Amino acid sequence: MHLESVAIIVQDYDSAIEFFVGALGFDLIEDSPSLTNDGRLKRWVIVRPPGGTTGVLLAQADGPQQSAAVGAQAAGRVGFFLRVDDFDASYQRMVEHGVQFTSEPRSEPYGTVVVFLDIAGNPWDLLGPVAAIT
Repeated sequence: MHLESVAIIVQDYDSAIEFFVGALGFDLIEDSPSLTNDGRLKRWVIVRPPGGTTGVLLAQADGPQQSAAVGAQAAGRVGFFLRVDDFDASYQRMVEHGVQFTSEPRSEPYGTVVVFLDIAGNPWDLLGPVAAIT
């Protein structure tokens, strides 16, 4: 058993793809035409971290209720956690792509961490390895 994917509601497919692929380094797994339940056109867009098994479905907001949820999927709490092997390289890539951070990186017992906002405004933890004690 595994978690296949999670959905993140976004304002626009293409800017969300650019963020996840360009700024975070995810792979674009699928971008296919699809239909809503009532027959309107939409896209089925999945991105995934390299080597990961759980995808992120980028779901463009459809209507006022979904638009209101953009950036508030976890009610302001960190709701997504991205673990990386090379924290410094990932952090630098994100800085170069203009990712918004809410704090400075810090060391915690579970690793190096910094909170950033995704393209929709949802808070994420960027997590690196636990610092080696020398």
